[in-house]
Amino acid sequence: MEQESRTQEPKNIVWQTRTHEQTEFERRLSAAMEAAFADGITELETLIDRLNDDGVHDEKNNAWTADSFCTAMRRLGG
Repeated sequence: MEQESRTQEPKNIVWQTRTHEQTEFERRLSAAMEAAFADGITELETLIDRLNDDGVHDEKNNAWTADSFCTAMRRLGG
């Protein structure tokens, strides 16, 4: 097998690339989530409570619910 046929162009996986710079909201949310995970939080409801307690709300400054958080994660991840 020739070298050229064994070598493939690297592929960018969607979650490894971004189409835009993070917004202030995205930076604040990701930093708060990282801090919560570092403190051992692994359950959705506990994470939502932590975000709300820390004042890290959704883009409209509403407290998170499980539904609103999951909707935001689908939107931000896609």
